[in-house]
Amino acid sequence: METADAIKYHYDVGNEFYRLWLDPSLTYSCALREPGDTLEQAQDRKLRWHLDAVDADEARSLLDIGCGWGAVLERASLGHHVDRCVGLTLSEEQANYIRGQSLPGVEVRTENWIDYQPEERVDAIVSIGAFEHFARPTDSPADKIAIYREFFTRCAGWLADGGVLSLQTIAYANMSPSDANAFINNDIFPDADLPTLVEITSAAEGIFEIVRLRNDRAHYAWTCEEWASRLRAQRPRAVELVGNDVVQRYERYLKMSALGFRMGKIGLLRIVFRPYVRHFGSRR
Repeated sequence: METADAIKYHYDVGNEFYRLWLDPSLTYSCALREPGDTLEQAQDRKLRWHLDAVDADEARSLLDIGCGWGAVLERASLGHHVDRCVGLTLSEEQANYIRGQSLPGVEVRTENWIDYQPEERVDAIVSIGAFEHFARPTDSPADKIAIYREFFTRCAGWLADGGVLSLQTIAYANMSPSDANAFINNDIFPDADLPTLVEITSAAEGIFEIVRLRNDRAHYAWTCEEWASRLRAQRPRAVELVGNDVVQRYERYLKMSALGFRMGKIGLLRIVFRPYVRHFGSRR
């Protein structure tokens, strides 16, 4: 399972550091790009894709698992007027940032999904960029599937009739987990391991049906390249904030990630799920 220490290691480097090279919404996940898009436009398109996927205009409640700096929560609350939005994160920096926005109907918890006990069912669940942290490199494929199946089981139980889960995750593609880069595993995302598409579908079997699936690895290569360009432009300030070693670490990570997506070693999956048991007779 994901650990608070591992999450804090990466995400609590500092909000001001991330603000230098992310878009203004502080969206730290793959954008959804159309030709001619700026990074801001492509991230806005991604947020709209996930919120449209869960029919946020009709939702009264939404759960964001791995909510980051709250871009989904802000859009759901202010743009779609969702009455109650709950975000889960293990990063105190992110949680404090969201709380500082005073968004109507938004609650953020520094809590692991495995410990979450909702007061009532929700109409929509979004999880972007958290799934990668659920398993560890030491977990066997069977162990990973068991963890993912527990996640899907809980999500299905949390969803109200007609509810939808929209998931975004990096996944292994033509690279074996045994070939994963030690630098990424040890220095960037410690104690984290990517899923494979087979592991995801096996874990969801009989619980959720997949109603939409797309692999946007080229979009993530572009996103990483945009981030790297922005970080390069702000390098002196970044070094002031976090030191040269940290900046070099992120420069290397973004370059390697972009290359991995370009080469097809890793992919970027966006998957929309409906629970089987509530599919018929739903409000959609």
